[in-house]
Amino acid sequence: MYRVLDRVNFPDDMRGFSVDELRDLAQDIRGYMIETLSKTGGHLGAGLGVVELSIALHYVFKTPIDKVIWDIGHQAYPHKILTGRKDLLPTIRQAGGISGFCSIFESEYDVFGAGHSSTSISAALGLAKGRDLKGERHDVVAVIGDSSITGGMAYEGLNNASDLGSKVIIILNDNDMSIAPAVGAMRNYLVRLIGSSRYIRARGRIKSMLPDFASRFMKKAESAVKDMIIGGNIFESMGFYYIGPIDGHEIEDVIEVLKTAKESDMAKPILIHVRTEKGRGYEPAKHAQDKLHGVVKFDIATGKQEKCRNLTYTDVFSRTLIHLARGDERVVAITAGMPNGTGLDKFGGQFPSRMFDVAIAEQHAVTFSGGLAMCGYKPYCVIYSTFLQRAYDQIIHDICIQKLPVRFAIDRAGYVGADGATHAGSFDIAFLSILPNIIVMAPSCEIELISMMKAANEINDMPCAFRYPRGLTCLEEMPDIEGINAAEIGKMRDIYVHEGDVVIISYGACLGEVKLAYEELKNVHGILVSVIDGRFAKPLDEARLKALGGRKIITVEEGSVCGFGGIVADFMSRNNLGARVVSLHMSDEFLAHDTISNMKAKSGIDKDGIVSFVLGI
Repeated sequence: MYRVLDRVNFPDDMRGFSVDELRDLAQDIRGYMIETLSKTGGHLGAGLGVVELSIALHYVFKTPIDKVIWDIGHQAYPHKILTGRKDLLPTIRQAGGISGFCSIFESEYDVFGAGHSSTSISAALGLAKGRDLKGERHDVVAVIGDSSITGGMAYEGLNNASDLGSKVIIILNDNDMSIAPAVGAMRNYLVRLIGSSRYIRARGRIKSMLPDFASRFMKKAESAVKDMIIGGNIFESMGFYYIGPIDGHEIEDVIEVLKTAKESDMAKPILIHVRTEKGRGYEPAKHAQDKLHGVVKFDIATGKQEKCRNLTYTDVFSRTLIHLARGDERVVAITAGMPNGTGLDKFGGQFPSRMFDVAIAEQHAVTFSGGLAMCGYKPYCVIYSTFLQRAYDQIIHDICIQKLPVRFAIDRAGYVGADGATHAGSFDIAFLSILPNIIVMAPSCEIELISMMKAANEINDMPCAFRYPRGLTCLEEMPDIEGINAAEIGKMRDIYVHEGDVVIISYGACLGEVKLAYEELKNVHGILVSVIDGRFAKPLDEARLKALGGRKIITVEEGSVCGFGGIVADFMSRNNLGARVVSLHMSDEFLAHDTISNMKAKSGIDKDGIVSFVLGI
């Protein structure tokens, strides 16, 4: 079906190809990606943009002996196709299939696992220095995007690179389009470099005019030209040999540049600035705001994706925040490079001067929010659970110790399905609840989310956090926000009250499964249990818990060990209340990509798991 791609399963299969065959291969890969992902969904736009770059990397470098590290992995689908996983692409992000990111457990060509941004440079430096210490001679290459390079960890790596005295090749994949439009000074700086095509032309003219005997002065001359035309280069100032920008879709040029870098014997880092077009080769991507970064099943002809009519929790959060902001000019919102995913794009559309996208910089986002709180504003710091982990020190040092009233809105809490272990929101209950000076809460439904947001908006003497899951609510239309009361801080909510020994305390969005378990226990097994919506991990409803002394308590949460259940058990034990407390929580392992329902079943926190546990006690 694909004339050239059908001949390629591993990089060796294409290393004898002509440039024209490589161009045809690029066209085949794009066609295969579009055809396959239209049926499965996945990350499309980024991969379409790096097809030529992916081919060139595996054409020039002798992978897997040479090491290529992809930052995050959104763009690694062509890499997977070229490295033995072409026939497995239809299984991507599905149970038992290949990962949507790079995984060292999946292929020897996946050199370093990733799902979060800005890690590739540090990993590459470690691999390069390890190579040198062992006396080996292979190349190490990191591919990082223009959005990922805004992350603080990337700068830590760049800063350290020249001091190590190791050859490492950094490829800056600059597509001017991250998940959301890239922002910040580095984005503007790269635009200025890209606009310096007259420097590239001048560089060629000067080289042709210089006599051979002056070649030893070439580097100084070239540096002077750059200083005159574009004002110097930050990467060269940091000790890199900089090449670019080059057109990442001119495969012959990319190959020649990569060959030059490979053949270099300099014991210093090399940075190659490559310009690519996200979503290249697929017309609907040109008109999509995110260049079809991540897609569900879609129609190839139009690019139209399947959509569900129900609201998501993110929708409810976004609309409630807009409502609160209309009545309170102190409400501001902060996100770390994810305005669309968090719903803050809509908030920003209503209040552009009160929404701040600080780029992929979670640590900065948290402390920046603290500064706004110091000025009397009501900052909502909106970050996915898995990404909030990256700012833990800032939460402790900059927010909690100072009791600054930052409101942490934690999206994608719990299992996330196809994105797998790297994106699961597993640990926020545990890592936040152990901190002094913070209120930690979790709504059990969309109405409770609104209620808790109203409560959060009135907390002005300490930080607070509320978590909500990825996915759909039970609603097709937004409820009346005005008619919903603010949650009472630290108070549980009785759902079913009975005199039996067993009490189930649900924390967060697990309440739906707990209610289903309650109905089966009552109607099928004739067992009556009490059910309580825990709501607050901190402060605990101590009076309600003391009233449960001597009973069997089962806590259920979509979080890790040592979370809400551990807090309840500690309280009951310290107060000698004689209760047996058992926690049902996420299994103590990193679960691979699967459906959310299957993930819950594996951990025993779905309806069947809860029923089975109650019957066994």
